[in-house]
Amino acid sequence: MSAEKEVKKNCFIDSENGAAGCSCCHHDSRFIYEKKWYKNRDFYEIMLGTIVFVTAQWIVSYSLLYQLILLIMAYLILGREILLAAVTNILKGHIFDENFLMSIATLGAFAIGEYPEAVGVMLFFRIGEFFEEKAASNSRKQIIAAVDMRPETVLLLDENDTARSVPAEQVKLGDIILVRPGDRIPLDGRIVEGSSQIDTSPLTGEIKPWDVYSGKDVLSGCINKSGVIKIRVEKILEDSMVSRILESVQSASANKPRIQRFISRFAQIYTPFVVGAAVMLAVIPSLITGQWHTYVYIALTFLVISCPCALVLSVPLAFFSGIGAASRQGILFKDGAAIEALSQVKTAALDKTGTITQGVFAVQQIQTYNGFSSDEVLRLGAAAEYASVHPLAGCIVKAAQQLHLAEKRASTVREIAGKGVVAEVEKKEIVAGNLALMREKGIDVENAVEGTIVYLAVSGVYAGCIIMGDKLKDDAGAALKKLQQLSVTAVMLTGDAEEGALSVAAKVGIKKIYSKLLPEDKLAALQKIRHENGKVLFVGDGINDAPVLANADVGAAMGSGADAAIEAADIVFMTAKVTAIPQSIILARSVRNIAIQNVIFALGIKLLVMLCGILGYASLWSAVFADTGVAMLCVLNSVRILYKKYI
Repeated sequence: MSAEKEVKKNCFIDSENGAAGCSCCHHDSRFIYEKKWYKNRDFYEIMLGTIVFVTAQWIVSYSLLYQLILLIMAYLILGREILLAAVTNILKGHIFDENFLMSIATLGAFAIGEYPEAVGVMLFFRIGEFFEEKAASNSRKQIIAAVDMRPETVLLLDENDTARSVPAEQVKLGDIILVRPGDRIPLDGRIVEGSSQIDTSPLTGEIKPWDVYSGKDVLSGCINKSGVIKIRVEKILEDSMVSRILESVQSASANKPRIQRFISRFAQIYTPFVVGAAVMLAVIPSLITGQWHTYVYIALTFLVISCPCALVLSVPLAFFSGIGAASRQGILFKDGAAIEALSQVKTAALDKTGTITQGVFAVQQIQTYNGFSSDEVLRLGAAAEYASVHPLAGCIVKAAQQLHLAEKRASTVREIAGKGVVAEVEKKEIVAGNLALMREKGIDVENAVEGTIVYLAVSGVYAGCIIMGDKLKDDAGAALKKLQQLSVTAVMLTGDAEEGALSVAAKVGIKKIYSKLLPEDKLAALQKIRHENGKVLFVGDGINDAPVLANADVGAAMGSGADAAIEAADIVFMTAKVTAIPQSIILARSVRNIAIQNVIFALGIKLLVMLCGILGYASLWSAVFADTGVAMLCVLNSVRILYKKYI
């Protein structure tokens, strides 16, 4: 769907249905076309109204009657939609909104003969609203990119390998689709033919292109950069990555942060209260002093000041901008409440495999005995393991290939389930497997150690062992150091053996470790950490992590992890980088700080100008600043979230 097509356009807070919009504004349409600012009807109305208003001020020296006519014309040009919206909302039972307050204040100004002020208030209200909306659209555009990635059609291949364009929702699991250079990958799947480079930046923010080829999984939303590829569909449209992103973005404000819920409730009580106060301010002093003109003017000023728009807009715009900024960095927040909770975490509980480490075993070390060399041990081990489907066997073969060792294959292979293989290589019996297999064959293993190890014997003689390990992610050390600087304590929760966990923890600087944990044990450990330290962020990637992710104060899943983990999480790190963890915490804290700044600024200015209004020192012009001006400044403060760096 093109960015020029339907996009959300209301002003970002709707307390009824969770949309980010201002329910008191007169822009009621849910979806309208995004236009250039100079093609916007509001722009032309403001320009025309300004010209008529300025002309009225210039003509006053010639004719008061003509001035009044021009001022009425300017008022209707600028305020007719606001007046209409006020009447419509009153008929619907929604009285105390900004349209009502602006209508009463400006009509009242006309009634007491303050014609230029009435038109001026409406003019500057419209100008403020126009710039407020333009500033807010910078946040909205970040989210439109997610809508843009959802495909309308795909190229489906039939039995004759002929491509035809079909609606994306009609594609079924197992169908083969064609993706040409320059096309966006429409659905999640696995490449069955062809090779290419893909740009993953729309999902991850990572600029570096990735090489893909037959057998590689690819995600929808990425862009095919070079070759033609054929993909077998693994997920239909509604389950694909772009649909999940879009669904998360659309529901991002449904689960509102606590601060936003407080502001919404506060505004519902606050507005009727100040309207009542304005009525008393107009009537009571006037009855006592008889100065109706003075106190009605003060009351009208007080009404304009009281509009809660700036207050109500200030919080969700900050969180919405935060969601947009995070999505550009490959961090997907599923709702605003997750941002608020993350800003307050004191502990980050991290799974080991797939989170701190790459989740892929590789040869770490080779120990040799009885005169065998490391190359010989690896070469013979690869020859024996070549036909095995065990993951460790594949790692040994890959390591031998990388060192360009001779790829001699075994002439016979017998695989012993759960133990290893017995093979014949170069007319020698090769036994490769675990310690139990060595003992079964009567082979004396020297200095046996715990861990993921493949032992190797040649013709009954112990030749050495290949020590396997999960490689640490390149950015793990820097990420854990950054967490420490943020005063967030890192804890490791893993189902792996204690020795492996200690080794990884020592490399990245984690001091507290919980190892050999089953899923229910991880949950118990998490609850213990929460009881001791307060709010906890848990980061994992496996199916076994789903219960802990769902029960953590904030659950974060690596985008490369299992679907169950991604579904249970509050945050998804699409880059699968460890640095995304401190990056998301910095962003969350920044969003919460800006939201609090906005609330304090909006309330502080309003209360100050209200006090001046009660004392008779505030004019309708200052009232417009206290409402629309402050709202615009809060929006601009929120939008700067989009341009900050968070790591």
